[in-house]
Amino acid sequence: MAATTPTSPTVLSREGSVKSKQEASDVEANVLPVSGFHEFDDIYGEDDSIVDPVYKAKLKLLGEAFQEIGMGKYQIITGLILTPTVNEFNYEGPFLKLGQSIGFLIGCIVFGIGCDIWGRRWCFNATLFITGVFAIAGGSSANAVALCAWATVWSIGVGGNLPVDSAVFLEFVPASHQYLLTILSVWWSIGQLVASLMAWPLIANFSCASAADCPRESNQGWRYFLYAFGGLIMVLFILRYFVFKLYESPRYLMGRGRDAEALEVVRKVARFNGKEIRLTAEMLKAAEDSARKEADGSSIAEVDVRTKTGAVETLRMMFSGTGMHVKALFATKKLALSTTLLIWIWTFIGLAYALYNNYIPFFLATRGADFGDGSVYITYRNQVILSVVGIPGAFLAGWMVEMRYLGRNGTLAISTILTGVFLLASTTARSSNALLGWNCGYSLTNNVMWAVLYAVSPELFPAKHRGTGNAIVALGDRFSNLFAPVIALYADLTTSVPIWVAGALFVVAGLLAFLLPFEPRGKASI
Repeated sequence: MAATTPTSPTVLSREGSVKSKQEASDVEANVLPVSGFHEFDDIYGEDDSIVDPVYKAKLKLLGEAFQEIGMGKYQIITGLILTPTVNEFNYEGPFLKLGQSIGFLIGCIVFGIGCDIWGRRWCFNATLFITGVFAIAGGSSANAVALCAWATVWSIGVGGNLPVDSAVFLEFVPASHQYLLTILSVWWSIGQLVASLMAWPLIANFSCASAADCPRESNQGWRYFLYAFGGLIMVLFILRYFVFKLYESPRYLMGRGRDAEALEVVRKVARFNGKEIRLTAEMLKAAEDSARKEADGSSIAEVDVRTKTGAVETLRMMFSGTGMHVKALFATKKLALSTTLLIWIWTFIGLAYALYNNYIPFFLATRGADFGDGSVYITYRNQVILSVVGIPGAFLAGWMVEMRYLGRNGTLAISTILTGVFLLASTTARSSNALLGWNCGYSLTNNVMWAVLYAVSPELFPAKHRGTGNAIVALGDRFSNLFAPVIALYADLTTSVPIWVAGALFVVAGLLAFLLPFEPRGKASI
């Protein structure tokens, strides 16, 4: 093949239908401005072995379209009920955490992988509905078994929503605003604050003082909380489903060979934002033809264009498609290293976080009793304070990830190590205020850490396999969540050893983050 100067997909799409100087002038007037992926190189550089060239070429045009649209209107609970339910049902508290962990695991697998097969929109709406309905149902639990069962099911919704949510947001924003995915986690902190504010008056005023005498009629607070919180989720589901229409991800549609539908979604988003785009089907076709010609037919992935399937076919697609999506996450040595490191980072952080969350209620209750302030009122007051302190973490993370010498990887590493340091330091507290102070530091850095981790993970995966990638790395966290409650059932909950282990795991995870081979700062996610 003769050596030629590579021509960008955008230029090729301009030239594809030009048959005269006049036509060339007309096409030029309707071409996207050179921005988006030309201003922001994709994170994989020139390596076409990670994403097939045709899909990559069309995504570049799609990225330019979203860069032209810009940002606009379109883009823009259980630990709280543990003690009162244990008092009423007289069961081992870690069983409730175990039920949740099982639900998180199932939801992560089914909806994380499923959103690459069935689409983002359906999975997102389904997880929201599941969480709301079964949280409300959990309030009617007559015994511990029923409560743990409901917690498992509502946790399927929560576990499934997390990998889908980040993919949905990332695939609708221009490259220049990808950092906002980090700031988006502020809603996680606000959600914790809302939950704490709801639980504080309900559980503090409508709960038994101890397990010695705790009939159902004297312990309605946690039920009121589940009714209220589940109801709030259902209101959000109704608003999302019936008021604000969530479009299917155009990157997902393009990955399935449904270019016309993807183009229509981009146009709808543009109109919603009061903009018009100049991307056309002809430009996409020209980019595809050029990419196929340059690749000479090699490394071109076939796409499944089926849009409607029955129940049996849907299950077959999930099982047959999972292997392909997983394999793609290890397509090259560099991508395999990135995926492997992310899995271990999620695993270490997940185990540390689960150990901390499973042990800290007992540890704090013991220390609180020693300090003379272990009341329900003080406990929930402190929970509100910690939730408020965590909110600036998302904004701090959004600022840090765009810093030249930090980026995503540096911010993740430093915040994770500091989280471990604050955790270790909390074991030295000799007063209630000192303990609260160390935990405030932990809450701030912990929220920075989760904000970056939830943002950088989907950024590092190709859109076609993003849901599966989110699910695979999060599985380390979910499996760790399974072990922590089991350990809590048989371990001594009054010692600070688990807190030391959790702190050390955070530090190790932070060191691993320095080794991530891709830095998404200033790069466009494919």
